[in-house]
Parts: sequence; structure tokens; C-alpha cells
Amino acid sequence: MRVFVTGASGSIGSVVVPELIAAGHEVLGLARSDAAATAVAAAGGTPLRGDLTDLESLRVGVAQADGVINLAFSNDWSNLEQGIDEEARGVQTLAAALSGSGKPFVHAGLTPMMPGHTSTEEDPDTTDGPVGGRGRTSEVVLAMAARGVRSAVVRLPRSVHQRGLQYGFCSVLIAAAQKTGVSAYVGDGTQRWPAVNRLDAAALFRIALEDAGPGTVLHAAADEGDTMRSLAEAIGGVLGMPVESAPPERFGLIGRLFALDMPSSSALTRERFGWQPAHPSLIDDLDAGGYPALG
Repeated sequence: MRVFVTGASGSIGSVVVPELIAAGHEVLGLARSDAAATAVAAAGGTPLRGDLTDLESLRVGVAQADGVINLAFSNDWSNLEQGIDEEARGVQTLAAALSGSGKPFVHAGLTPMMPGHTSTEEDPDTTDGPVGGRGRTSEVVLAMAARGVRSAVVRLPRSVHQRGLQYGFCSVLIAAAQKTGVSAYVGDGTQRWPAVNRLDAAALFRIALEDAGPGTVLHAAADEGDTMRSLAEAIGGVLGMPVESAPPERFGLIGRLFALDMPSSSALTRERFGWQPAHPSLIDDLDAGGYPALG
């Protein structure tokens, strides 16, 4: 299968591309810069210049592919609303180009926040609050099943990590600790974050592309939920820093998300698709150290 991958050189795309190629697929990777195009080519893919805001490049990619994986999202956390709007317009463009084609379309969503219980694949997307727009976009993707598209959403937890490289939302905790000399958590630190190693996430995107039926939701949650305090303690232990509670403002504009309890289960995904995470957990990666200088 020739697969059009947006965000092909990004934190998740850079492992999804080799995962697809190792499984025998060809990759056409969207690349917004010369450096991104070089990275896609080095991974074995064919670069296509453009980005999520270049809607014509999305149409061109769909026309040249047998399936699509959408991983692109803005890295500018200071303007989250704009990033959500860009993603929505990009997905609407991809949906129109794919309509009636029967092609698979796999989109990267977010595990929902369900007050009072651990979220599952059967729970609805979170469609209000600071990231509610992303949930509404995931709903658009799932609705594509009624338009002749084999659409699926792989819901990612807030911490997609790999030792020594990146730690998802935990990168914000690391950067704040490096800047202030204190490893902090919000409130009493009992709020739980699910997590997944990005190599395990890459495998699930491939599985969804190959096997998921129209309108399928999959959860890439390897760790159901580590407490924020345990994450801060792991970081503080490696950096040799005190660990203490701090207000959400300590972590900038996305600090308000850190006070939320949002555990997530992948039991149904594991049962239905045989996905078995095989790489280190978030706590194991944090305990191993090797943090990049983020602050």
C-alpha cells in the first residue's frame, strides 16, 4: 500500500514512517521544509512538499496514495486555538478528497477525559474545554465511515515518549524543573496521566491502517495512568532536585490541563487487534535519565 503520511518527520511520524516501510508499505511523506524532506527521504519515504495549511498539497497527497495517516499538528503551544483550527481545516480537506474512495484514513486523536472513570474506546471524544476542538475533529473523521472511507482514530495519551528524546507533556515538567531548580506537580499530584512509548504507538497506527474497520476507535495507552507526583518524583530524582506542589501557572498556557485526572484504558484495542506494547514505560524512561536540555 502507498500511504500518504502528514507530519511524517514529526515526533510520531518519524517512527511511523519506518514502521510502515518495514511492513512492506511505501510512504509519501508531507514535508514543510528542506530539513523535513531530507528526514523523510532518509527514513525511506518519498517527500511531498507542503503542510497542513497548504490544502492543495493535501489533495495531491491523497490522489497519489492508497491510504492516509494524519499525524500533523502545530507545535506552537502558545497558540493552541490556531493549531486546532488548522487541524480541522486540514481534516475537512482530506475528508473531501477521500470521500467515496474506500481508502483507509487513520487520524491521531486524544484519549478523552471522563470525570469519575478511566476512559475507554467506547467513550465519546472530549468536545469542550481547551482541547475540545480536537475531539470535534476526531468526530468528523469517524463520520467519514458513512461517506465510503475506512476511517479510524488512534487516540493518543498526553505523554508519547522515548528515552532520551522526548516525553510528551512530561517534557514540560522537565523543562520547568531545569528552569526553576524544582521538580513540580500541580495540586496534590494524584491526577493520573496515561502514556505510550512512541515506538508502540507507531505499531498501532500501522495496525489501524491495515486492519481497522470503518469508524473504529483505538486507544494507544500502554500505561493506564501514572500520577503526576510520581512523574515529578522520577524527574527530581534524576536531576537531583526537590519535589513540590506548584500552581498550574508554573507550566504556562497548558498548565490548566495538568490539574485534570485523565486515565485511559486500551483493553479493547489489545483484545480486538492484538496490540501488545513492548517498549519501556514512561516511568522507566524517566528513571533512566538522559533528558535533553529543554529549558
